[in-house]
Amino acid sequence: MAGYQAGDFAAATALINRVGPQLHRFFVAQSASRADADDLLQETWLRIHKVRHTYRPGEPALPWFYAIARHVRVDHYRKLVRTSAREQKLDDLPDIPASHVDEPGHAARLDELLAPLPESQREVIEMLKVAEMSLEEVARATSSTIGSVKQKVHRAYEKLRRTIAEAEAKKSRSGALL
Repeated sequence: MAGYQAGDFAAATALINRVGPQLHRFFVAQSASRADADDLLQETWLRIHKVRHTYRPGEPALPWFYAIARHVRVDHYRKLVRTSAREQKLDDLPDIPASHVDEPGHAARLDELLAPLPESQREVIEMLKVAEMSLEEVARATSSTIGSVKQKVHRAYEKLRRTIAEAEAKKSRSGALL
């Protein structure tokens, strides 16, 4: 282990060949599948590599390896629990009626309302409100940050509010003249 800490490639290879099978058996005995055990072993070696500087030369290395492996296994199962707690089966989801966006003429009115907006703002509004994407998804789709998406949406809303207010003011003035 001291050689591995010093950057000796042969020592690292020897450690992997000697300790790897033991750690793999540890994961196979604890996990549901061999693929999970393989992933956990790889994660363990990555973590060992990152924290190799914390090993104290002269101390037994095997307990140090197993402590890291146990932490990797615990982290893995905690992540599984968090993920499965947020997942929902499709059968459990309620049926959502078709959106009113499909009504005749609605798309034309929406396009007319969004027409004064710059393309980038229009695109973000359509993704968020029509396609019902999350801020993170819109940011990824537009190759921008969440903050940038929020700023575009805010500016688009302001422009839409002004446009709607102006249209209502014109309508009330023309109604007052009749």
